[in-house]
Amino acid sequence: MKDSLKKILKYFLSMGLAGVLLWFSFREVEWADFVNELRNCRWGFIIMSMIAGSVAFLIRALRWRQLLHPIDPSITRVTAFNGINIGNISNFVLPRIGEFVRCGVITRRSEPVDPAVPERRKASFDKVLGTVVLERSWELLVMLMLLAVVVVGGFDRFGTFFVEQIWTPMASRLDFSIWWIVALLAVAAAGCLYALWRFRDSNPLCIKVWNIFKGFGQGFSSCLRMDRKWLFFAYTAFIWVMYWFMAATSMWAAPFLDELNIIDALFLSLVGGLGFAVPVPGGIGAFHFIISLTLMGVYGVPMETGIVYATLSHTSQAITQILFGLGSYVSEAVRN
Repeated sequence: MKDSLKKILKYFLSMGLAGVLLWFSFREVEWADFVNELRNCRWGFIIMSMIAGSVAFLIRALRWRQLLHPIDPSITRVTAFNGINIGNISNFVLPRIGEFVRCGVITRRSEPVDPAVPERRKASFDKVLGTVVLERSWELLVMLMLLAVVVVGGFDRFGTFFVEQIWTPMASRLDFSIWWIVALLAVAAAGCLYALWRFRDSNPLCIKVWNIFKGFGQGFSSCLRMDRKWLFFAYTAFIWVMYWFMAATSMWAAPFLDELNIIDALFLSLVGGLGFAVPVPGGIGAFHFIISLTLMGVYGVPMETGIVYATLSHTSQAITQILFGLGSYVSEAVRN
């Protein structure tokens, strides 16, 4: 009962945050002008953006399956693809829940370690979760690296916005006492980890938690055991090319952004990724706010105009995720 209440509270808090960000994004919009801008958009480019998003889902599934292969070779490309899509659509219900949902899809399809004990799967939930954390950690690292290259390479254009709109407000909210809290939490975490290791063979709770950590570590280390490691990096590069192309085609769809180039599209793609990192369902509100703020701060595009591009980009991605998510959900239901 308590867990259900926590989930409900978390959901409403996330929806509340999304609503606040949407209000900030749309509060100055003249709806007649908004609709007129949408009518003038080039919808063929939006279709191209949705196709690029679909290809990105497929390549992400292939990359994830490569991480899963050392754990359980029986996991198919279809299962990995369905897991990605069902996870994406689940994030519209509750932020970050999709990462756990897709782990469940894989575990349910995994072969048993022993046919006599069907509950124990080769790709246990904790091992699969380890691969998800590895994948997401790598995705974040690549995004930050690309963002650093773009910001440093075009500091006069992008750096000022990053410093004034993101870094300075964030730094002003952190006073010295915060770091003492962080230090205390770090010491407490280190103490818990030591106790867990010290009593990993004697205390029932520590044994259970230690086994979860072991499975998590095995999943995380799957990258060291996968075949053709170069393919993992090739998949990652191709995924980011698709993300870039999605942002570019959405940008080309908006006539008021005709002066922007493909470097600007990459910057908008990376900034949009930060918007999706905010814990709101499907990035709703956060994506709209940060993209329209970026267009205003960097390019001088009015907030009420920039929100048109943000809406086009986010809605096309959301529709693609929902369609593929529903299709994969039906696919898994039929297979069951």
